[in-house]
Amino acid sequence: MVILTPAREILLAQGVQFEGLDDPMVAELLTLREGVSWVRGLGFMEMRFEGDAKVVIEKILRRDTRDNQVGAILEEVIHLLGLNPGFSLRFVGRRNNRVAHVVARKALSLFSTASRSFDFQIWLSSRM
Repeated sequence: MVILTPAREILLAQGVQFEGLDDPMVAELLTLREGVSWVRGLGFMEMRFEGDAKVVIEKILRRDTRDNQVGAILEEVIHLLGLNPGFSLRFVGRRNNRVAHVVARKALSLFSTASRSFDFQIWLSSRM
């Protein structure tokens, strides 16, 4: 997760390593949930979140939580985004994915101490 200034300069970065997780949709949702929580905790009032997982972004924007596999995580993300009227979400196509990965690698090299681990199986068990 990388926070860029309006001039697209790297401000902060944080890495999350997911253990026991092999579903890309769940990984995208959890990363977004962690990112929204992170910037809220930092006191940001306005933030545009971008992602390249079109299905995930569309589900959030439509507030579609009917998916049995990810419905609970969708609800959390929608709730967190709704807590700040200045937060927005948009889809960015995969063509820009390469740029995002380059920025993320650079950002994490600048902020390597801000990395933490997230055990998906423990989190999932806590929800059941």
